[in-house]
Amino acid sequence: MERILNQKKYFVFFIGGTTLVITYLHYSTLPAIRDLHNIFGELYYLPLLVAALVFGLKGAVSTFIIITILYAPFVFINWTGTYLSITSKLLHALFSGSFAIVAGILVDREKRRLEQTERERYLAGLGRAAAAIAHDLKNPIISILGFSRRILERKGDIDAASQAVLDSAQDMQDIVHDVLDFAKPVSLDSPKADIFSVIRKVCRSCEAKALDEGIVLKTGLPDETVSCRVDQLHMERALVNLINNAIEASRKGGMVVVSAEAGENRFVIKIKDYGEGMDNETLENVFIPFYTKKISGTGLGMAIAKKIIEAHQGSIQINSREHSGTEVIIKLPLKTS
Repeated sequence: MERILNQKKYFVFFIGGTTLVITYLHYSTLPAIRDLHNIFGELYYLPLLVAALVFGLKGAVSTFIIITILYAPFVFINWTGTYLSITSKLLHALFSGSFAIVAGILVDREKRRLEQTERERYLAGLGRAAAAIAHDLKNPIISILGFSRRILERKGDIDAASQAVLDSAQDMQDIVHDVLDFAKPVSLDSPKADIFSVIRKVCRSCEAKALDEGIVLKTGLPDETVSCRVDQLHMERALVNLINNAIEASRKGGMVVVSAEAGENRFVIKIKDYGEGMDNETLENVFIPFYTKKISGTGLGMAIAKKIIEAHQGSIQINSREHSGTEVIIKLPLKTS
């Protein structure tokens, strides 16, 4: 908000300065040089246009009134009383005033349309979020209710039912944590850390999942140390999400390759799988919160990973083709101080 206000201040200075300069040119130029005065008169459209674009109808009309007040003394001082002169001045005032009003109305109308579109998009997003959360919470709630009744009625394996209740409650907790993590801003604690060690630690934590899925998790990391400022906990969270996604997207017996290299000013991490890849729709929406084609999950993993990486002033890129696998490319600035 503060940045927007500062930008508007610059536009106010530009509009005011341009208007004063053009008016000064009128007063400092001999009245007999009509061609120059005609050019100066046309230049008034510049501050009018900027005022309309930035401040809408009120800004455009206010600027027109100020221009008229500043220019009126020049007209009266150099009044000739001829019919053509009067007609020219009146037409110019009429055209410039009409231009200010029409431009301001069009800009205000476009702003209202954009605000309405944004509101509709926000409400649609809330609807999708609510539907996704309700859908993901429904199954564990059904499990908890069902197994709780079994426990109360002393039916079946009580220990297995108790474990199912705990697992379902854990699933619900994970969903809530995902939603809360996405909703709150990322607060970074960035001491110096060896980024290669961070990646190795993440890969070790993902090995069990890869083994369960029958996937080979391969790392291509150089045997060196690169210290840079990174929030280790958040970065581990982002990388775990991305590597687990690659494992889940791979065919049984497939491979996921995690590699990294340090350049002069940036650090690049690549996560490559050889699964089915993404169709165009999935690729376009992969970072949209709550968008997922998986049977389970909130669809927040990729959005959270992107949020964390961008909080480090980095970028994330997805290259994918159907039946050809997916490659995630993360670029981080190599900050050492």
